[in-house]
Amino acid sequence: MKKQVSIISIILLLVFGALAGCGSKEASSGSSEKAAKKVVIGYFPNIDHAPAMVAKAKGYYEKELGKDVTVEYKTFPDGGAFMTALKTGDIDAGLVGPGPVMNNFTNGADVKILAGASSGGTAIVASKKSGINSVEDFNGKTFITPGVGCTHDVQMETFLQDFGISSARIGGTLKHVTGNPAQYASMFESGKVDIAAVPEPWASQLVKDGGAKIIVDSSKISFGKTLPNTILVSSGKKIKDDKDVIAKIVKAQDEAIAFIEKNPEEAKDITIKSIKEITKQDLAKDVVDAAWENIHFTTDVNKDVIQEFANSSVELKFLKEKPDFASLIDTEFIN
Repeated sequence: MKKQVSIISIILLLVFGALAGCGSKEASSGSSEKAAKKVVIGYFPNIDHAPAMVAKAKGYYEKELGKDVTVEYKTFPDGGAFMTALKTGDIDAGLVGPGPVMNNFTNGADVKILAGASSGGTAIVASKKSGINSVEDFNGKTFITPGVGCTHDVQMETFLQDFGISSARIGGTLKHVTGNPAQYASMFESGKVDIAAVPEPWASQLVKDGGAKIIVDSSKISFGKTLPNTILVSSGKKIKDDKDVIAKIVKAQDEAIAFIEKNPEEAKDITIKSIKEITKQDLAKDVVDAAWENIHFTTDVNKDVIQEFANSSVELKFLKEKPDFASLIDTEFIN
């Protein structure tokens, strides 16, 4: 009898042990699934990326995505680094210039333009040491942009075509280097570069603190008034796999832009604090005020201007062939 009880006890222990094992497996799976609910947003420490900074500060992404989703943020110095992160899945969506997006799209990258973020804000400035007073003085000088074929690079080189000036990359005399806009002041001071095609607030900062001169302002540079200078992008895979998340990200950005329009002073304060946190540079309020005047925040995407920009990129040999943007721009979320 004792032997029978003992055997039954062992069987019961095994059964309960197996059930407990199943329970812990489900709990483990459940916590893993919860941890996997994460969305990463990318952006740059530039004023034209203010919608992302405002959305972060006001908690719009978190509000739209819900409590079950953890939102993380990553910042980038240039479009090349941003696009690498998007392709590897290190970020899910974010703000970037159209130049890197087009370059990567034509090379087969899975990227989609979802909405605009800002337009305008790019200027060409010359250092006080350069002796440059007009575009005619550019030949033989060195200019800097955040990256080869970046939005500001294409805008500048397109503008210079009318003056018969081109970069050494395509047989001209204008030397080109790349670097982080936050470092342009020191590069001007050292004499390493003479000219910069630069986004705000760095153009206004270079003028105020470094004595630089604006040679071509944001209203005159190519595509300056109409080009979506910053766009919201994601991947086709993310849209297909998680359409609801993408729709909520676009909605959060729309809220941020509405806030910027209604509360420009608070939006400026948020942007100044965010840029200081990332770059360690404290932008003066009057610099930001001047820069803000040159930027228009909007979710609109002008497809015709983006195509013109692409055509110019082909002429300048940043792109090998004219791309078909039918599958690049997806405006279903803003429409």
